[in-house]
Amino acid sequence: MAKIRKLSALALISALALSATGCAAGADGGQDSGGTLTYWSMWKEGEAQQKVLAAAIADFTAETGITVDVQWQGRDSVKKVVPTLNTNNVPDLIDSSFAKLAPVLATSGQARELTEAYASDVDGEKISDLIPDAYLADTDITREGEEVPWMLPYTLTSDAIWFNAATHPELESAPPKDWNAFLAELDTLKAANEVPLAIDGDVSGYNAYWYTAALVHIAGPGAMKKIADDHSGKAWEGADAVKAAEAVQQLVDGGYFISGYNASKWPAQQQAWADNQAALLYNGTWIPTETASYAASDFQYSSFPFPTIDGDKQFSRADFIGFAVPVKAKNAENAQRFASFFLGKKYQDALGTDAKILPVRADAATSPEVASVKRALEEADAFYVQNDGITLPGYAEKLLYPTIDQLVQGKLSAADFIAAMASGQADYWKQNS
Repeated sequence: MAKIRKLSALALISALALSATGCAAGADGGQDSGGTLTYWSMWKEGEAQQKVLAAAIADFTAETGITVDVQWQGRDSVKKVVPTLNTNNVPDLIDSSFAKLAPVLATSGQARELTEAYASDVDGEKISDLIPDAYLADTDITREGEEVPWMLPYTLTSDAIWFNAATHPELESAPPKDWNAFLAELDTLKAANEVPLAIDGDVSGYNAYWYTAALVHIAGPGAMKKIADDHSGKAWEGADAVKAAEAVQQLVDGGYFISGYNASKWPAQQQAWADNQAALLYNGTWIPTETASYAASDFQYSSFPFPTIDGDKQFSRADFIGFAVPVKAKNAENAQRFASFFLGKKYQDALGTDAKILPVRADAATSPEVASVKRALEEADAFYVQNDGITLPGYAEKLLYPTIDQLVQGKLSAADFIAAMASGQADYWKQNS
């Protein structure tokens, strides 16, 4: 089974220094060669992110003469790419989250190196200088045996516990810092006849946030990934994994989740939250954009980080959405040129202010709606990625997500969850070794 490796800032700089002399013309210069590229995007037509990308594509074509055949595939874009990977009809460029791209492209050896993109210039600066080292240092965006990146991120995604600051100003000024204070706040909300937590329990990724964040805040970033690498599955029986499961069970047993969360369909519960029918929502940085159309009048988006559990270190999820180029791409050079082009400040600013998400460039503008998340990232002691960096093919979809779903939905106790993960992981490795 192919693997991917972590990228250190020093290694990246070294790799780029070696490749810079042979790289293609950058986004700011070089001869316009014309040509084409095929791009399958994770965004749907009409979304704020899609509009920013469409504007960038028009500018890119006008500047370079390269025609971009873009298909707005939506969130299943990576699934749609899989059948094409061993054909001659693979797209030249795709984008999605790290968690979706890594098992399909990087772990399988289907991702092309992007040294040309990283070494190119935009706005007079090297792409490699525009992405904060702190986010790159512990992220698996290099291929096995090589210190070269396979993914070029253009936005950050994180998560937070969201609330309406207009109705809960006390959470703005004094948010709960640790797990016990958080539970006390949930009890206070219940006592005031408020629903403490909204969650769309049919979305596995949202359920998984709770367990992953709990384990990371107990054992540190990378703890769950290390557990997943144990072929016997017995690592799940360790005290840290058990304690994280018990923390999630506290939420279920406490009756803190909104009624019907385990039988409703997305986005019913986040809609209820945005309509002030629940106080808190643990979700991603896209929430202000995604819920804006149905939020209550004068809704004021704010958030606080997931509370600490053991110790006082604050860990924040810093995930990427970005570009990758399949190995069989016919127009890989043009694809890398557009990927670099999109890191121009004009488009990074637009992602921040128009799409209201977090641009990857530290110098890009951001909207007030996500200012609290950006502040949490700036103050974090360390970072982790979705599923704590687990990129094993099929592991999340077939084992991790279904089992966490049952824990969060109250169908498995903490002890039963641990037993199911231990036995399921042993079976997984028997089938995949």
